[in-house]
Amino acid sequence: MQARFLLLASLMIPTIVAASGSSPFSYPAAPKDDTTEDHFGHRIPDPYRPLEDPNSAATKAWIEAENRLTAGYLAQIPERTRIRERLTTLWNYERFTPPSKEGPWYIYSKNDGLQNQSVIYKTKALEAPGEVLIDPNTLSADGTVALGSVHFTDDGRYMAYSLAASGSDWIEWKVRDVAAGADLPDHLKWSKFSGAAWLKDGSGFFYGRYQAPKDGEALTGVNKFQKLYFHKLGTPQDQDTVVYERQDQPDWMFSADVTDDGRFLIVVQSEGTNPENRVYVKDLSKPGAAIVPFLDKFDAEYHVVGNDGERFYVQTTKDAPRRRVVAIDLTNPEPSAWGVVIPEAAGRDVLGATKMINDRFVTQWMTDAHEVLKVFSVAGAFERDIALPTVGAISAFEGKRKDAEGFYAFSSFAYPGTVYRYDFATGKSTIFRQPKVAFSPSAFETTQVFYPSKDGTKIPMFITARKGVKKDGQNPTYLYGYGGFDVSLTPAFSPGLIAWMEAGGIFAQPNLRGGGEYGKEWHDAGRLAKKQNVFDDFIAAGEYLIAEKYTSTPKLAIAGGSNGGLLVGACLNQRPDLFGAAIPAVGVMDMLRFHKFTIGWAWTSDYGDPEKQGDFETLLKYSPLHNIKAGVYPPTLVTTSDHDDRVAPAHSFKYAAALQAAQSGSAPILIRIETKAGHGAGKPTSKIIDERADIFAFLSKALGMKWTVAGTN
Repeated sequence: MQARFLLLASLMIPTIVAASGSSPFSYPAAPKDDTTEDHFGHRIPDPYRPLEDPNSAATKAWIEAENRLTAGYLAQIPERTRIRERLTTLWNYERFTPPSKEGPWYIYSKNDGLQNQSVIYKTKALEAPGEVLIDPNTLSADGTVALGSVHFTDDGRYMAYSLAASGSDWIEWKVRDVAAGADLPDHLKWSKFSGAAWLKDGSGFFYGRYQAPKDGEALTGVNKFQKLYFHKLGTPQDQDTVVYERQDQPDWMFSADVTDDGRFLIVVQSEGTNPENRVYVKDLSKPGAAIVPFLDKFDAEYHVVGNDGERFYVQTTKDAPRRRVVAIDLTNPEPSAWGVVIPEAAGRDVLGATKMINDRFVTQWMTDAHEVLKVFSVAGAFERDIALPTVGAISAFEGKRKDAEGFYAFSSFAYPGTVYRYDFATGKSTIFRQPKVAFSPSAFETTQVFYPSKDGTKIPMFITARKGVKKDGQNPTYLYGYGGFDVSLTPAFSPGLIAWMEAGGIFAQPNLRGGGEYGKEWHDAGRLAKKQNVFDDFIAAGEYLIAEKYTSTPKLAIAGGSNGGLLVGACLNQRPDLFGAAIPAVGVMDMLRFHKFTIGWAWTSDYGDPEKQGDFETLLKYSPLHNIKAGVYPPTLVTTSDHDDRVAPAHSFKYAAALQAAQSGSAPILIRIETKAGHGAGKPTSKIIDERADIFAFLSKALGMKWTVAGTN
């Protein structure tokens, strides 16, 4: 048994045979009680409520028993070792992030290949070897302490950086002298969902934090009443001052930024995951100036891109559901006085991001779920496109308004993340860092199709596979989706995806409604009362792949994480006959209680509020936990982590226990519970490879894949 599955080996609990007894698996007996609640006249039982307590002996014993069962099952799959070996080879490549210019320094991250965490480097010359600025691998023996965000003073002297342990969303802030590579005494705790915004003189920074949680509730307690603080460099945290708070608004969250000219503090107020926000401003040039409303109607997205004095450039969805850039005078912010700088695109193209670099606007646009780059003048005149190598996506574009160069990373399904340097004087991009991965990119091809959903809406889908794949219905297919929170799924590189396709698999990625691929209207078409559209889109994707003979039901696996885990759970309930296997990861499975844990309340913008009858009626219809019925389900591997404080693991615990009890078929219903890991961010490379090897081994057996030789089928 691998170490990650060992929790409390001394605690043993009896096992029971699930459902009708036809299953060859004896599943651990989950702790149960007779909890039943009344929801607007509906009596809803919640028998696995005890699994919500991660600290109870019964829950810990159940976790240990489930992990033991899963580990034993996976250990008997002969392909598992070969899969892991191939994944390790593919992951072992040098990779970089685009450098940013911070004072005299270029700052970038690099991973040698199998390092658990990437290392931050500094250099004063681009082609010179970098010096280590901070190596997170030295902070824990198992690589489970991860670096979060880094923020530099304007002169590059100091770096504020955040650390997260075991995948938790909780972060601690520290400050490092960049030249010396040594930390200052500053140490800030109980921050979450926050960056750091330095004053231009480097005397301190703004950050967000919560009240310290009660004992035993750090990973489950509800997070509300975030406050914006200012930390003066060299002082203890208890001397930090509250810059902005709203005791009358527990759901309001705050982020801060300081304009490039140092004159204004920008305070952005949001409410959970709702894309609409408010913007407040403080004139730092005036001692004692108050934080005052600027864009205060909470009627659209507003993102301040830059400013020229009191003239602010703002990317917004106001009167432009696919976004535009407008100029707004601080003294007259009414929409009637705005000037359009970059208009909303014609057709269905979406403006994704705008940055001011080299006194220009560098913009990322999405066209049918892949990205293009365009440069505009400050006046809004189009200057040029930045050519990209193929259909793909930009993960970052680094640069500041005064810089003469910029750096960006581009990738696609079979195109590893490559860093380019862009010269604004010549308008040309050159490769700055190109990875060497042990596979042949030319062996694969990506096509994009548009298939009809249940209501006739055309849904785009990328299909990636080996060139010349036969459409005979026999290809193992990995159908991956998300569909929510305005998140767009664009082409991206993954070593795991390459291993899957080398073994004869197809990867399919539909752009479901609920995402942001076509702007606000696409998002709105897949949330709240229209959430069923997302499930219909995903089910229709599976039906299309089968009808077009890419695959067949016994060869079709569905997968998704977080909101995508909800997607898989709901679709598995609605069409268990359509799929050959399912991998719901860190999913939101209890739609009646998601708002009871950590930041779950923030998701009501997409899901609705279970405390409101209309929303409750909608949620009850698709909640994965509450729509499980006794019957035959395909092989299912639920995955979660013990330190996930984004989507509490209780969601997956209760769902897995209920599905095991309902299974009357012979297929396994298993749960893999990672230890010292969270929702996904900061997960060590070793754990990523282990998890991916286990998932592919499970699917290899479920879909009848050969994997006879590592890297081939």
